[in-house]
Amino acid sequence: MRRGFDWNDLRFFLAVAQVGTLTGAARRLGTDHATVSRRITALESAIGAKLFERTPQGYLATLSGERLVAHAEAMEAEAIAATEGLGRPEAGITGTLRINTLEGFGTFFLAPRIGRFAERHPRLKIELVMIQQIVALSRREGDVAIALAPPKESRFVTTRLTDYRLGLYGAPGYLAARPPIRRRGDLEAHAFVGYVDDLVFTRGLDYLDEVAPGLKARIQSSSLVTQRAITEDGQGLCVLPHFMARGRPGLVAVLPAEVDLVRSYWLVTHRDIAESARVRAVARFVEEETTAAQDWFAEGGG
Repeated sequence: MRRGFDWNDLRFFLAVAQVGTLTGAARRLGTDHATVSRRITALESAIGAKLFERTPQGYLATLSGERLVAHAEAMEAEAIAATEGLGRPEAGITGTLRINTLEGFGTFFLAPRIGRFAERHPRLKIELVMIQQIVALSRREGDVAIALAPPKESRFVTTRLTDYRLGLYGAPGYLAARPPIRRRGDLEAHAFVGYVDDLVFTRGLDYLDEVAPGLKARIQSSSLVTQRAITEDGQGLCVLPHFMARGRPGLVAVLPAEVDLVRSYWLVTHRDIAESARVRAVARFVEEETTAAQDWFAEGGG
C-alpha cells in the first residue's frame, strides 16, 4: 500500500461496505457523513484504487473493494478478539446499533432489558425504532429487526425467537353494559378496536378476521398501545398479546378458551452484516433473554 495509509480508515470503509450509505455508516460510527466521505477518499488515494461505485441503491463495493472487505473484516475480528482476551469485551464494540422492533416486543419486553446490554457495551450507542412500517433491512437502514415472519429473500439471516399468545379483551364496564358474549357468534353485536386497515403491513397483524370472519374495527390506530388505552376506556373489544393485558384491572379476557391466537417473533439481520461484532452481540443477547422468558410469552390471560 502507498505511503500515508491510515489503518483507522478501514473502519470507515467497512462500515460503508456493510451499510451501503455514508449516512448509515456515519450513524453506526458515531460521526458525520462528511467525515466518512473524507476517510474513504483518503483510503482510495492511499491504496490507489476505487473502492465504491455510487448507485441509486447506495454505495456498492468495486472488485477491489470486495477484496478489501475480507481483509477488513478479519482485522475487525482480530481486534475484538484481542480486547476480549484482555478482559475488556466492551472495548471492541463501538458506534451505533439500530434495532427496528415491533411495538409490543420493543416496549414491553426489550425496553426493560436493553439497559443490561448497554451496560456491557458502554461505547455503543443503541437506537430502538418502534414503528409499524418497520424500516426495510434491505435498504440497510437498520442493523437488526424483530418481525412477525421471516423474509423470503436469501440475503437475510433469520432466527425464530419465540411464540407468543394473544386473546380478546374488553373493559369490565363495557362488558357489563353490552349484550353478553357466550360464543363467537355473539361478537357481531359488539364494537372492535384494531389496526388502521390500510396500514397493516403484515398479515400477522390481521387479528380480527381470525377471531371471526368479517369483523372490522370501528376505532382504528396504528399503535397497539393506543388500542389498549381505547379498549380500557370502554370503547370496544380488542385483540392483545397476553403480556400487554396481564395484571391490568381495566381488561378482562373474552372467550379465552375459544379465542387463542399464536404468533411468532423473528430476529432478522442482513447477511452482509450478520457477522459484525455489534450484530452478533445484540443477537446473542436477545436470543438469551427470550429463551429465559418463554413462560412470560406463553402465559394466557385470565
